[in-house]
Amino acid sequence: MRKGVLAVLFLAACSFLAAQQVMNNDSVIKLVKAGLSDDLIVTTINSSPGNYDTSADGIIALKSAGASDKVVAAMIAKAAAPAAPAAAPAPPAAPAPTRPAGIDDVGVYFRDRNGAWTNLEPEIVNFKTGGVLKSIATDGLVKGDINGHIQGKTSKNVLTFPVVLAVYVAEGVDIAEYQLLRLRESGNAREFRSVTGGVVHSSGGAARDSVQFQSVKIAPRVYQITLDQSLGKGEYGLLPPGAVSSSNMASGGKIYSISIPE
Repeated sequence: MRKGVLAVLFLAACSFLAAQQVMNNDSVIKLVKAGLSDDLIVTTINSSPGNYDTSADGIIALKSAGASDKVVAAMIAKAAAPAAPAAAPAPPAAPAPTRPAGIDDVGVYFRDRNGAWTNLEPEIVNFKTGGVLKSIATDGLVKGDINGHIQGKTSKNVLTFPVVLAVYVAEGVDIAEYQLLRLRESGNAREFRSVTGGVVHSSGGAARDSVQFQSVKIAPRVYQITLDQSLGKGEYGLLPPGAVSSSNMASGGKIYSISIPE
């Protein structure tokens, strides 16, 4: 019979705790007056959040209400326990990389004196393929050299060092597929010699006008190239991949040219 009464009292206590989630002195006194055992009250104190008055006056009031030393000790221990640390906020999600302002389409851009990216208009280049170079003994490859011809002695795009370019490549294209070329004056035009791709025999001279460059990826499919004084003044062009459509006949394409007078 007593077990049934205790079960009813326990259910009543649970209903009480559900209504008042944070335990305090008054809620403990109500449990004591309801006739719950010390063990059950201590379990409730340990398993529930609580805010207890454990001052001298608070303890005297608890004892006067019939709370046992065991219950009071549990309240004191609970009040002295450090509060659970608040969960650390989740780190903010890294912002999705975006292209710099002004770079909105596939092509080549230069950074002007104000730091803004400006579209570099390409020029028409005409190609005529030279003889096929065979290097079976050394590389086992067959390559073709090309001669590029651009109208005009100088580029309309006159820049000064340091020249900072940004190349927005097409989907599936790597910056390594671009060629930086030194353009040579030829009458009222500029010319260069390059290759259709790959490695050529060292005696061929087809790569004589190719200039090595370093690039840094600054956004998805966008690469920055910086040219400094070590390059030297002159006429240069950035040739995109796929400019030559045929390996054995004349063809045309585009090249991004710049003129660096000093």
